[in-house]
Amino acid sequence: MKSYWIRSDHGKTALELREVPIPRPKKGEIVIRMHAASLNRGELLASIGLHSAAEPRPAGGDGAGEVHAVGEGVTGFKPGDRVMARARGSFSEYAIARAEQVFPAPERLSWEQAGAIPTAFITAYEMLIPHGRLKAGEWLLVAGASSGVGVACVQIGRMLGARTIGTSGSREKLERLKAAGLEVAIQARGPGFADEALKATGGSGVNLAIDLVGGTAFPDCLRALANQGRLAIVGYVDGVLKSEIDLEPVHGKRLQIFGISNTHLTAAERAEATRGFVRDIMPAVADGRITPVIDKVFPFSELPAAKAYAESNAQVGKVVVRLD
Repeated sequence: MKSYWIRSDHGKTALELREVPIPRPKKGEIVIRMHAASLNRGELLASIGLHSAAEPRPAGGDGAGEVHAVGEGVTGFKPGDRVMARARGSFSEYAIARAEQVFPAPERLSWEQAGAIPTAFITAYEMLIPHGRLKAGEWLLVAGASSGVGVACVQIGRMLGARTIGTSGSREKLERLKAAGLEVAIQARGPGFADEALKATGGSGVNLAIDLVGGTAFPDCLRALANQGRLAIVGYVDGVLKSEIDLEPVHGKRLQIFGISNTHLTAAERAEATRGFVRDIMPAVADGRITPVIDKVFPFSELPAAKAYAESNAQVGKVVVRLD
């Protein structure tokens, strides 16, 4: 089968296409014949220690397809089932996933839409619900809202009944985000949005801020928080990994700052996040309240071009490759 592999090369990531055997499932595993897989920025950030790959490894982290084979002990799935999953090596014609990371793909979704969901939406779910504790009527601020995770945050926030604020340096992207449910759009690239966010909330501040930009946006995210506000760190689009922190509001307003990454999660923690997402969010995907926003679809053979497009920060939502 054809399989793309990724490696770090002088601070950048490079892809190479290989011919490898079709994987065979071990106990508790499922082999999926991939139909679509999405690009996730974390895998492309070779300059960040969490994501660097000195040795080549199978590329891709999630997607959708049909069950090809199941390993010992796997129940609830059979060959031919439509599924989506967080699966390492998803940029391959066949990929292996742990059974607890696999869940049914609703018939209403195209392969591209289903393939865009697992990583971005489970990440958004973790930030907003179990860690961010976002409730109906609260304010959600998403700095860098046009990314795949950013759009997922806006959509889940809207589903929860929260009021949403999003930032982007592009007016065109903000207009597209409004169509996806964004309530307050702030044009800002990096810093400079705290005052407008505070104004939108009547001066009270936002209850949960999501920093998908990096160090340049961190001070404004912090300043925009309300009393007992929460701030999630998840992205570094700006490449800035350090930022000064004003301890006074953190102390005085009882703020909470946390990070979300899949890198060091145990298998049990990944399984718990997936179960929660399937329970709390998938019903809204199945009934049409949430539909993933796809910016552009590339053929599998053009994955390097898809990677370059994703790295250009041109998209609103997800970039997906289709395997036929």
